[in-house]
Amino acid sequence: MKKEREDINFPEIRTPLQKIQYLLLSGLGTAINSLGFDTTYKLADGFAFLAWHMLGFRRRNTIQSIQEHLSVPFEQAKTIAYKSFQSTFRSFAEIGLTKSFGIDQTGTRLFIENQELWEKMQKCERPIVASTGHYGSWELLASMLGQVYSAPRPRMVVVRKYPNPAVHAFISNQREAKGASMIGHRAVATAVLRALRKNGIVAFLIDHKTKMQEAYTLPFLGENAAVNIGPALLAVRAEALIWPIYLERIDKGCMLHLQEPLDTKKLQGTSEEKIRQAAEFYTKAMEKQIRQNPEQWFWMHNRWNKDWH
Repeated sequence: MKKEREDINFPEIRTPLQKIQYLLLSGLGTAINSLGFDTTYKLADGFAFLAWHMLGFRRRNTIQSIQEHLSVPFEQAKTIAYKSFQSTFRSFAEIGLTKSFGIDQTGTRLFIENQELWEKMQKCERPIVASTGHYGSWELLASMLGQVYSAPRPRMVVVRKYPNPAVHAFISNQREAKGASMIGHRAVATAVLRALRKNGIVAFLIDHKTKMQEAYTLPFLGENAAVNIGPALLAVRAEALIWPIYLERIDKGCMLHLQEPLDTKKLQGTSEEKIRQAAEFYTKAMEKQIRQNPEQWFWMHNRWNKDWH
């Protein structure tokens, strides 16, 4: 894991200030973990309330985006938007709760929607590209994927690098609490292919903005969006299964949602056509999950490259 990080130039803590920042963040993470889920969620909801009232431009743009892409009236969009604010702040707070959540919590905080599909994934001996997004408890999901298989089978999550080394080190350590390895999203093709060729599982967040030269333009929630082709390209090259997976908050904890996987080995056409089919598959899977519970998607994100002011 250390070698992989060096290969992709992960930031390292070097300065005294960065060390102090890391210690403070670690202390905050320990404090959040000691508070538990219920108290942490109440605090997160308080921050969401403040953000809702202080970030007027975000509030307005979020409501407008929901109206446009879900075709709902203003009041309904407003309700969804506020609950999305709460969900987003809960997701950020859950970074401190990863050590208290995992597969060992099944039946207490973790519930499985489709037990048959879950068992199918656990028994699968093929390489898997897990497609997910900024939906529900994505931080807890990233950590939990480290428990799907045992070492030495690779369990990897592709993430974006934070510019502050202390912040990045803290968040990476929290996400790796259950055995998953975090790897930066730039220049990782070799490491990901190596993991997939060892029948590993590699997770990607597929719903963020992407540079046009790295994307297909595909319909997403009623409007064209730039969709990252990286996961599709790597899945096709490794002849992997693409498995949509999401962790949704419910009253008693979290519900794990699995959709039927796509076997890229069975795709027909040229390499380019296969990659596009794979990208279309995980984009439609993401849209399906959002439409089921739009309140838990990160609507504050400017997904369609709008000119927000």
